[in-house]
Amino acid sequence: MTSPIKVGEGSRLPAAFLISLLTLVSRVLGLVREQVFAALLGAGHYADAFNTAYRVPNLLRDLFAEGALSAAFVPTYARALHEGGPRRAHDLASRFLTLIGLPLAALVAIGFVLARPLVHALAPGFAAVPGKLDTTVALSRVMLPLLPLVSFAAVAMGMLNARERFAPPAVAPSMFNLVTIVWAAGLWVLGLPPAQLAVGWAVGAVLGGTAQLLVQVPAIWREGWRYRPEWAPADPGIRAIGTLMAPATVGLAAVQVNVFVSTNFASHEPGAVSWLQYAFRILYLPIGVFGVAVGTIATTGLARRAAAGDIDGLRDTLVRSLSLVAFLTLPATVGLVVLREPIVRLLFERGRFQASDTHHTAVALALYATGLVAYTGVKVIAPAFYALGSPRVPLLASASAVVVNLAVIALFHRGWGYRAIALGTALGSIVNAMVLAGAFEARLGGLLARPARARLTRMTAASLLMAPAIWMASRGLDAGLGTHGLGAQLATGLGPIVVGLVVYALSSRLLGVEELQAMLSLVPWASARAAAAKASRSSHG
Repeated sequence: MTSPIKVGEGSRLPAAFLISLLTLVSRVLGLVREQVFAALLGAGHYADAFNTAYRVPNLLRDLFAEGALSAAFVPTYARALHEGGPRRAHDLASRFLTLIGLPLAALVAIGFVLARPLVHALAPGFAAVPGKLDTTVALSRVMLPLLPLVSFAAVAMGMLNARERFAPPAVAPSMFNLVTIVWAAGLWVLGLPPAQLAVGWAVGAVLGGTAQLLVQVPAIWREGWRYRPEWAPADPGIRAIGTLMAPATVGLAAVQVNVFVSTNFASHEPGAVSWLQYAFRILYLPIGVFGVAVGTIATTGLARRAAAGDIDGLRDTLVRSLSLVAFLTLPATVGLVVLREPIVRLLFERGRFQASDTHHTAVALALYATGLVAYTGVKVIAPAFYALGSPRVPLLASASAVVVNLAVIALFHRGWGYRAIALGTALGSIVNAMVLAGAFEARLGGLLARPARARLTRMTAASLLMAPAIWMASRGLDAGLGTHGLGAQLATGLGPIVVGLVVYALSSRLLGVEELQAMLSLVPWASARAAAAKASRSSHG
């Protein structure tokens, strides 16, 4: 029986493990960056202003750059590489960069001019607080250069991933975080007031975006690519990218409607924008380490299988990738819900971040976490439809998620406040994943076959067995050590996580979860022990 972890040709788990490790470093650095930010600015006036301002270039970036661009560029570049070789792929990348340069410059200029009406539409509640709207507008203008920087970085990332050079793109986000952390340390030493700290953070974000692009350039050069400006909108590859980008952009526009509406509602509740941002930053850790890592490997495998017309291989790649994602994210979901307050307290409760901020952020985290499995699953399933040339399916799924999210916010925000926003996002993610899974099952089948359902059931049972163990460990440590001081916070935050890992591993072993052994094979002592056991069985066979 084959392992359910293989992705693509041969075992791709080591590559996924490498990307997971590098992404873990990036997410940890991102949390460190957010910790410094929380200590300096807390969850008040300037924190809300910065987080909202950061969403202005991010909205354009997600809409036109990293999201739609990556979804359309990677499969097209992979096909060009497969059919025409490196020269054809290099020409396509140069022509694409030339083509998108002008629109990106125009978007930056338009964003600068229209920053005030855009921010006011995004966060109308800020107008009720003197100076808050003006601060947000100024910060958004400082950060607009992020749009072309991350767009070019996304193209570089796609080129390297298509060539299975996964390490440099996985390192790039770490450079963003590392540069901003070093920059923040300088701001800390200078002892600037909050208003100047916020501007300093905005400048640091632009510097981080520059580093994220530049760190990938040497790897692209080693692959033989040199940028040659060429205006060629009639290139068949460019047209193929445009054909995929159009519905992908519309689908991502639906997602941005969620961001827009969520920020609009949250702006009327002081601190809510920041509470939601901090909570989702914690969720980024498992999303990035598990969903993005496995999704990156799967996207390349899916594109190659589709280009070769290997539908059985494509189906197998997707099923095995989703199996791995579920094995990793189900226990993470349980852990985030049960240990929400100890985790938030450990990460953020210091400086200007108060105990009340911990409580509200923890509530948002628990609600967001209910959609973690679906959110990471979407990162694996959606690329399958782009590889198959069916971008309308992810569009329909995204639109369905938007409808659900907006309905939840409209119905419950008046009574639940920011909680309705977090819940709506989670439920929307679940609907998104269900639509994608249903469409794939109807078209190709195999996603909901009995073996896959059985594995999912065993993983769920192992995760649920973990829940009471970490709850009791958390309550016992809280009672014995308290919650104040870094030592107590480390023990109460990390102790139950260690207990959870042990219980989940034991439960998975007892229930026969095959993914456990595949994961253990990556650990040197475990793989050596397994090899010795196999050799012993062979000698006695």
